[in-house]
Amino acid sequence: MLTGHTMVNPSVCNRVQRQVCHTTPRLFYFLSMPELGVNIDHVATLRQARKTNEPDPVAAAVLAELGGADAITIHLREDRRHVQDRDVRVLRETVAIKLNLELSVADEIVGIACHVKPDQATIVPERREEVTTEGGLDVVTHRDATAKSIQRLKAAGISVSLFLDPDPRQIELAKKMGADAVELHTGQYALARGAAQHEQLVALTNAGKQVCDLGLHLHAGHGLNYHNVIPVARIAKMHELNIGHAIVARAVLVGLDRAVREMKQLVQ
Repeated sequence: MLTGHTMVNPSVCNRVQRQVCHTTPRLFYFLSMPELGVNIDHVATLRQARKTNEPDPVAAAVLAELGGADAITIHLREDRRHVQDRDVRVLRETVAIKLNLELSVADEIVGIACHVKPDQATIVPERREEVTTEGGLDVVTHRDATAKSIQRLKAAGISVSLFLDPDPRQIELAKKMGADAVELHTGQYALARGAAQHEQLVALTNAGKQVCDLGLHLHAGHGLNYHNVIPVARIAKMHELNIGHAIVARAVLVGLDRAVREMKQLVQ
């Protein structure tokens, strides 16, 4: 942590960077560090295992904020396997930081998002038989449905991010359809080891450059943990990292606020 400097909101980084980067490189690095979005889906997974009322994702969001989270991320799936409609409503009323709602292009779910109005909606692929999201959204194949959802969300005043593989065709189309950000799917990077992981990191880095060159915000997530997050956090102009399972798993042992603080330190 730097001393002698006031904490700066990341939203002013673009304006400030030009003034400080040539004289204070350490401050420039601090100002341009990624935001941390904490996905609390698996707090709800634990609750739904017994169909009870605890642990409450709303309480988890409070602890994540206290631990330094910049955003709270939740995924309202069509099958409601973890996060429930009530969670989305109450979190919108109580979360003091950015609320990022992951969702499919299903009309019902998009309608809920337009009503609740999260700060950001991240459109992801969804299959009921999957354990977790298995890859990026294929906007080439599902262009019409995705474009319709983007239009509805943006008309409701919601910023839209698309969860994509590091594929140039997909990223180019995201720009054409009016997305505000691209969240790169880091699942393959997280699964790979050795030289193969380096190749995946290169692909993510190249895709990140394309995202930024197109004028979109660069996000990343899926499978990131305390051992593999740093190289992804160091990708140029990385704006936001969304991490859930690793943080919740560590929280079982050390508490959620500490688990978030430790991840935030790595991201910085």
